[in-house]
Amino acid sequence: MILVKTEAGHQALKDRSIPLSPRQRSAFILFDGKRSVDDVLAAGMGIVREDIDQMVGLGVLEPVAGSATAPAEAAAAAAAPAQGSSGRSRQQRYKDAYPIATQLTGSLGLKGFRLNLQVEGTTSYEDLLALAPKIRAAVGPEKAAALDKALND
Repeated sequence: MILVKTEAGHQALKDRSIPLSPRQRSAFILFDGKRSVDDVLAAGMGIVREDIDQMVGLGVLEPVAGSATAPAEAAAAAAAPAQGSSGRSRQQRYKDAYPIATQLTGSLGLKGFRLNLQVEGTTSYEDLLALAPKIRAAVGPEKAAALDKALND
């Protein structure tokens, strides 16, 4: 599917009225009506399909009018979101768990400094999920319960 910026998207790019992460903003610039979603995902910007779906949902991107595959791909993407038992997407789980993880590792002081840097360097749910065992080992299972709930519930 090929996406293009909407008028609202052009305006948001100029005045930053819609909050986009730095990675989303970099990828957003690539949507010029010529590149497909797969091309942008493969460009190495560090975004996932959920980021693109979020930008479409915000109204800053829309399918190109002549894109024949747009309806089929949009229906497939909408029908199969990556969600768990609570219905939250991986992106939402990351947004919920990230502040908990930074608070837990920040409370470790100098002992957890490197782990805190690793947490702050995460950019996706998968990255944070991979660090969860290290965080759990450092803070203990009782304190890590909130992080586990945010990641897995």
